[in-house]
Amino acid sequence: MTEKTYNVLFLCTGNSARSILAEAILGREGAGRFQAFSAGSQPKGEVHPFAIDLLKKLGYTTDHFGSKSWDVFAAPDAPQMDFVFTVCDNAASEVCPVWPGQPMSAHWGVPDPAAAEGTEAERRYAFADAYRMLAHRISIFVNLPITSLDGLTLKKKLDAIGAVDTEPAGA
Repeated sequence: MTEKTYNVLFLCTGNSARSILAEAILGREGAGRFQAFSAGSQPKGEVHPFAIDLLKKLGYTTDHFGSKSWDVFAAPDAPQMDFVFTVCDNAASEVCPVWPGQPMSAHWGVPDPAAAEGTEAERRYAFADAYRMLAHRISIFVNLPITSLDGLTLKKKLDAIGAVDTEPAGA
């Protein structure tokens, strides 16, 4: 029997940094079990260059990442999502489209590295820290025994993941 592949959508307002990082991480960590996607309510139209640089340094292929509207995934011909995670506070408070199939959702807010101020090194550090937080949460997620958990228990675990590692490194 073949194991189900779960479709996961990461949402953020601009779809230029956090949601892209999450899509990349899950694409690698969950390969074969999860299909990762990302989108934004008000997409910037391009991925932040610091996000692309970081992913390249970490060995990711980046040509396929792009900033796109969440409307793409609300269309009737879109892949049906099993999970939808908001990774920024703005997207979490916005009225989301109705997703086909009623996927399970949770909020995994991470500080916006694109809004970081300071030197270039400090701004790049913000991207690395967002990556670290998302990688930690996604590692927990991919190791959940999804098929053996009832819906309520799974929802509680997904919500709890959003509270994991909310402080920047060194704080």
